Amino acid sequence: MTKLRYFEERRGRIEIIPMIDVMLFLLVFFIIVTLQMIPDAGLSLELPTSSETTHLPHPEFTINVEKDGTVTLKGQTLTLDALTEMIKADGNPTKTTITIASDKATPFEAFVHVMDACRKAGVTDIGVATQPAN
Repeated sequence: MTKLRYFEERRGRIEIIPMIDVMLFLLVFFIIVTLQMIPDAGLSLELPTSSETTHLPHPEFTINVEKDGTVTLKGQTLTLDALTEMIKADGNPTKTTITIASDKATPFEAFVHVMDACRKAGVTDIGVATQPAN
């Protein structure tokens, strides 16, 4: 007498396509996170020199002030009001770290206006980018 089986016996198998999907997702995730860690290169400015330089932690924003007083942030040329609004929109400005990189030929007044715009936004942690003296 033969046994009737209602269910076929099947061996377990490993599905590889869902595993590939998960691995690609993780790869893309880590690439995006790594790109966020790369610091903003900014513009090529001739920074002033200082004998008392200290290395600051990575700022959240690096504001570039060119010779003619043009303000650039994240590749965008901004007015001072637009700069203030962009910093305010970032979240909590009191915890925002900003470094101002000003060309040494920039009029001091333009530098002060950028600092004022940052202070209007509520930023209290402002650094100045310089080169160490040789």
